[in-house]
Amino acid sequence: MINQPIDPFFRRLFIVVAIVVALVLLYLMMPVIVPFIFAFVLAYLFNPLVKRLSKYVKRWIAIIVVYSTITLGLVLLLWWLLPTLWYQLQSAWEYLPRTLNWYNQVVREWLINNSRIRLPELEVKGFSETLVGYMQNNYKFEDASTLMSQILASSMNFINSAGLIVLVPILTFYFLFNWDKRLNSWKMAIPAAYCKKVIGIAQECDRALMEFVKGQLLVMVLLGIIYAVQLQLIGLELGLIIGMGAGIASFVPYLGFGLGFIAAVIASLFQFGLDWFHLSLIVGAFLIGQAAEGYVLQPLLLGDKIGLSPLWVIFSVLAGASLLGFVGMLIALPVSAVLNVLFRHLYAYYQATDFYKGRKQLDLFEKK
Repeated sequence: MINQPIDPFFRRLFIVVAIVVALVLLYLMMPVIVPFIFAFVLAYLFNPLVKRLSKYVKRWIAIIVVYSTITLGLVLLLWWLLPTLWYQLQSAWEYLPRTLNWYNQVVREWLINNSRIRLPELEVKGFSETLVGYMQNNYKFEDASTLMSQILASSMNFINSAGLIVLVPILTFYFLFNWDKRLNSWKMAIPAAYCKKVIGIAQECDRALMEFVKGQLLVMVLLGIIYAVQLQLIGLELGLIIGMGAGIASFVPYLGFGLGFIAAVIASLFQFGLDWFHLSLIVGAFLIGQAAEGYVLQPLLLGDKIGLSPLWVIFSVLAGASLLGFVGMLIALPVSAVLNVLFRHLYAYYQATDFYKGRKQLDLFEKK
């Protein structure tokens, strides 16, 4: 019996259906896949440290040492930081009466005098009753059982999330333990004709990512210190929290500056009132922080390691936010750094093609 070739239409249809099914399964399995992605990223970041230590001890001992060192560092940081944060959170809670007074005397009065909006007057004693009334009016529950079922569902989601958080370090350990074997298996899967080129591109991407991560972490820490010290010297009671938050948020370009500045201005209004002297000091502090980030920290610690101009940085962040929301903003620059490496190699390949060389010869002919 002669085997007849498969109709190209059915072959294409099969490929399309297989891709659709794979994407649907991937979407349905995202809650399971996400911990593995986080674990792989952490393993990628910790692997250089583990690799250096594994020269002197066994790899599993090196992994435990890295885990223990990071855990001890976080404990010491929290031991030093939590009392100060607790004091500042208490100060923030004490601002509630001032916030309500500002709402009643400034915001509410201005809206009454300049618009048809009539907001209710809030008092500290009646604030909780007002909040409960708002919840009852806007989130109707048929009975107590419905409320309890939603609370139970939220609790189960929290337990599942906590379980995944515990699972991530375990997965990270296994990724780190078999890291070299896994890389070798991936290398063996590359066709021999392209192996050298693919490995070279992967190494360039790896260098770009690691340089970016190390530089960005230093920028975040130093920028948080700059903001926090300045705001504390100004006398802002929430200066430490706002400064550290602005430093952490600076992982996304311009987000730390924007959020920190708005939070500092609001805190200043509650603490000092409409004091132009303190407001001008806060403006100056954030301008100094932005100048230090743009002209000192990033050029020295990041430089041109990701090879992106400021315009492409802004475009990458906005594109990431449009595609994947906040997560897209976080991964925009690392992904852009990898894409920049790939584009450079693609452009070099294009310059080596006969199509490009023919155009180059045409340009030389026209010049003659």
